[in-house]
Amino acid sequence: MIPISVLDLVPIRRGDTAREALRNSLSLAQHAEALGYRRYWVAEHHNMTGIASAATSVVIGHLAGGTRSIRVGSGGVMLPNHSPLVIAEQFGTLESLFPGRIDLGLGRAPGTDMETLHAMRRDAHSADRFPEDIQELQHLLGPLEPGQRIRAVPGTDTQVPLYILGSSLYGAQVAAHFGLPYGFASHFAPAALDQALHVYRSRFQPSAQLERPWAMPCVNVIAADTDAQARRLFTSQQQRVTDMMRNARGQLAPPIDDMERYWTPAERVQVMRMLECSIVGSLATVTEGLARFIERTEADEVIATGTIFDHDARLHSYSLLAEAARALGARPGSSTMSVAEPALGALA
Repeated sequence: MIPISVLDLVPIRRGDTAREALRNSLSLAQHAEALGYRRYWVAEHHNMTGIASAATSVVIGHLAGGTRSIRVGSGGVMLPNHSPLVIAEQFGTLESLFPGRIDLGLGRAPGTDMETLHAMRRDAHSADRFPEDIQELQHLLGPLEPGQRIRAVPGTDTQVPLYILGSSLYGAQVAAHFGLPYGFASHFAPAALDQALHVYRSRFQPSAQLERPWAMPCVNVIAADTDAQARRLFTSQQQRVTDMMRNARGQLAPPIDDMERYWTPAERVQVMRMLECSIVGSLATVTEGLARFIERTEADEVIATGTIFDHDARLHSYSLLAEAARALGARPGSSTMSVAEPALGALA
């Protein structure tokens, strides 16, 4: 059976603080662990009042410390924002604290705007060094070599597994070149999904970490007891994307009854184009949608994200998704990754 994992953007709801957002994320991680999800990832974003995962490695430590078996990691760390040595030390520390449970997903985008990037003391061309930074990071997390003078402590020889994340063909090429698993951000940038997966698989070069391509497309999943309830919950995410287009980012808004009064027809077309890879509905609808998504992408693993305002509704959505995944258990599965991982749960 194809593994299902979670990407949590750690949303700060309107009226809440980052403290409530982080508390809810731990609750969801514990829930996902109990349901048997493979891994739980959080992503680096900066200067966004509606997202509480800027200090990504700190959030990962919080989540890993409150769970026991689920893999926890970054989806991802925006490597151009950081020194590879610092990331190696941070994730080497996490791996030392939670052995066998830490993932290091890497992205190339800044995860913010250019003004904030300047405030982070990084130059606008740092993304151009992405492949070199990956290579340096692999070196720092690998075994100590004779004469090596710079080492990550902790970090050296922790062998934290790396994943490449992207929303374009560039990331697919990088992942294929390094022989690493590839996560595609089809949950907000679906246009290049099929081509990116083709490029990744056709150009993949086996590595010490991975023998064959491992594709992990991400999809929005909003599940509820009825299609109508799910569509209403989905309006929180639709409002968020509409606001982003208006350059009016803010905290996550509660669902509304009529999106047509919120967005213009032109905004509706653009938002729904961005959210094309979304499965919204009841258990039956989500089961059918998940099957179609897996068939389309031939995914080795599916990353699911769900931006839902009400926390109990979000927990319920992932419960229904778990049920949908189990219903598809008879579908042909994928071979396992050649990366050391703990015994897998119900969804793997």
